[in-house]
Amino acid sequence: MKHFLIILFSLFTLSKLFAQGPYAPAAGNEGNTAIHKDSTVFEAWATNCNLQRGWQHIADTSLGKPTIGDSLSATGFPMANGLVSLGDGGIATLTFNGYIYDDSGADFAVFENSFDGMFLELAFVEVSSDGINFFRFDAVSLTPNTVQLDNNAQMDATYIYNLAGKYRAGYGTPFDLAELDGIPGLDISQITYVRVIDVVGSINPVFGTYDSQNNIINDPYPTPFTQGGFDLDAVGVIHYSTTSIEEQMENQFNIYPNPFNEVLTIQNNENLPISYQIIDVYGKTIVSDTTKTSNFKLQTSNLKSGVYFLTITKNDKHFTKKLIKTN
Repeated sequence: MKHFLIILFSLFTLSKLFAQGPYAPAAGNEGNTAIHKDSTVFEAWATNCNLQRGWQHIADTSLGKPTIGDSLSATGFPMANGLVSLGDGGIATLTFNGYIYDDSGADFAVFENSFDGMFLELAFVEVSSDGINFFRFDAVSLTPNTVQLDNNAQMDATYIYNLAGKYRAGYGTPFDLAELDGIPGLDISQITYVRVIDVVGSINPVFGTYDSQNNIINDPYPTPFTQGGFDLDAVGVIHYSTTSIEEQMENQFNIYPNPFNEVLTIQNNENLPISYQIIDVYGKTIVSDTTKTSNFKLQTSNLKSGVYFLTITKNDKHFTKKLIKTN
């Protein structure tokens, strides 16, 4: 009998293991992707927030909207300024005193206030480089949706991908801009807006929301309280600059003189291969070449006087400088 019980327990344990989802586990478990609020990777935090609250209960709007927190609560360091409750389908659009840019690994993280990492209120995340066109990270929820989760929900983070709120308070859910590379209308080298949109976790198709795989997302619902819906704490930036990529590029070069006459000198402060083009005001390419020289001179005596544009490209990044040719 003892051996039989051991076998049953082993089978139960294995079934629990195999029942886990394919994504990273909760904070504190091996393989998780959570980033602690005190991590030195963070270089900046959101400075402004435009808030559009949803209802406490989208199916009963008489309850009104959440009242916990305000737009300032979503700015600055996590667990410092309180939090703001978005309500069902509520939206927070955050800006920064600079740009988020794509580099190796996660580029920013969103913080929620889950107290135990099992009661998870989720949100979609979108970004924009112009403040007009927003693009959503492909989010996936494999949480079973046959039974509605309620306020006693115990959720498994391994079923959740690219949804803010995956991790408990003090741990940010990371997002990598490389996943959005190549989308027309989005410059992942210069993100100026991050938008957080509460997931309405109802499994009723009338009110529910769907992930990128058309799964209806099941999270605690309803949450008819003044602190209802996703509770946004902070957005931390990992790859951050107060200047645009184009400005950073331009700072790597000295181009002189301007105006120029017979010779134009281009000094490359980083000894890496670059491509360059000189284009006239009609859009015609006059000169186009590649060089590995850190300091080189262009003979320009054959150019007519007038206005030209020099475009320099390095590592798929570029900037353009206006030049004037004299007699």
